[in-house]
Amino acid sequence: MSSAPQKTADANLAVVDYDSKQDAKSTPRKEAPVKAQSGALSRKASLSAYMTIAAAAFGLISDGYQNNLMTMSNVVFKKLYPNDYTSSVSTRVSNALLVGAVLGQVAVGLLCDRIGRKAALVTTTLLIIIGATIGTAAHGAHGSVQGLFWCLTIARGITGVGVGGEYPASSTSASEAANEKVLKQRGPVFIMVTNFVLSVGGPLAVSVFLIVLSAAGEEHLPTVWRVCFGIGVLLPLTVFYFRMRMLNTLLFRKGAIKRRVPYWLVIKRYWKTLIGTCGAWFLYDFVTFPNGVFSGTIISSVIHNGDIKSTAEWQLLLGAIALPGVFIGALLCNPFGRRNTMMLGFSGYLVFGLIIGLAYDKITKIIPLFVIFYGLMQSSGNMGPGDMLGLVSAESYATPVRGTCYGLSAAIGKTGAAIGTQAFTPIQNNLGKKWTFIIAAICGVTGILITYFFVPDMTGVDLADEDEKFLQYLADNGWEGEVGDDEDLIEDDVSSDEGSIEKKA
Repeated sequence: MSSAPQKTADANLAVVDYDSKQDAKSTPRKEAPVKAQSGALSRKASLSAYMTIAAAAFGLISDGYQNNLMTMSNVVFKKLYPNDYTSSVSTRVSNALLVGAVLGQVAVGLLCDRIGRKAALVTTTLLIIIGATIGTAAHGAHGSVQGLFWCLTIARGITGVGVGGEYPASSTSASEAANEKVLKQRGPVFIMVTNFVLSVGGPLAVSVFLIVLSAAGEEHLPTVWRVCFGIGVLLPLTVFYFRMRMLNTLLFRKGAIKRRVPYWLVIKRYWKTLIGTCGAWFLYDFVTFPNGVFSGTIISSVIHNGDIKSTAEWQLLLGAIALPGVFIGALLCNPFGRRNTMMLGFSGYLVFGLIIGLAYDKITKIIPLFVIFYGLMQSSGNMGPGDMLGLVSAESYATPVRGTCYGLSAAIGKTGAAIGTQAFTPIQNNLGKKWTFIIAAICGVTGILITYFFVPDMTGVDLADEDEKFLQYLADNGWEGEVGDDEDLIEDDVSSDEGSIEKKA
């Protein structure tokens, strides 16, 4: 494509032109101020890409921590308030994060496309800090236990909006920055700064719990859970300064559409891909989230004596077994392809889900064997859909709508997580505990089919290529509008030799 589509004729409109060969006479520039700042801005833009990748990792590890914080907290609350912390209360507190996450993923997905990646990232960081602080200080009026849990529900909801918003904001920024700096290794780098750190959040949350429990003792369980919640405030604080200093990514500065976004044309172009990413993410989260939230409860019921420390130790082993799947997925995503790796991971749900489900009564009598197979099932999820869904969702859509489509896909996934969490206890009570694993196997088969028919494989494709095709598609369909991030145009001009800036009087 030689140029962006036709632009509006508004006065003083800034337009990004992708044709670097355009006649110099037709594109007058403000040479002096640009040259004076070019060195500093060029260095800042270059460093910003690496900072964006690193900040995504540090930001998402706090998401992983928050996602898994309730795993052991559920066990503690059940011990402290056996009569008040009923299954419905437990589900409500656990689901608050999910409901908030769905809202955050949709809202921040739109925000990071319409306003900017940086603004979205700063917003999500603040929300996580505020929600985690309220959760740490949660109390009920006049010492009411139910008031405490309602306060926690609200706090987890606010945190959820921030956590959910991190998915589109961090992931789109990381994929675009990785595309700019390490195109051939974009997939593995993206996985290591997104799903790896999200997966580390599980063992991290349990490790923090064990350390605090050992220091405070089981007679001070209220202190234990509050300290664990409080540490969730510190993690997002580590990246706040760096996010305030970063720039929007180069792809966004060149390809953003902030006004008059043609959403109907977007749906017509990407409907099939949306079915793939939304459907696969729904199935993955439907299985993996309730199995994460309630794994502590499952293990506690298997070891029979209900000892909190013993439950946490087995939970830590479970999380550790699940981690290697992330590395295997990162190794396979380039040579094996994104789509094939995802189908391989879903097949692990089928195999290990059936093994555990069909032999549940026998396998649960051998606790180490049960935990190993349980861990292998979760490791398969990490290797396949866990690694690939974020990567595919970040690669399959053009930059102007990447955050929106990513956020929508992740929101449908979190909806699956909420439904799975809500249905988990009734399934166990009415069908038996083994059916939670048999249903995981059924989801695995469905996931394979959806991935095969609807998910594209963007292995090795430059994200800028899809941007050009998308803009050409819009032009062919008669769309007229502004392209490019006006606020960062000068920085974009000095940090890249590819773009040019045109000022229309």
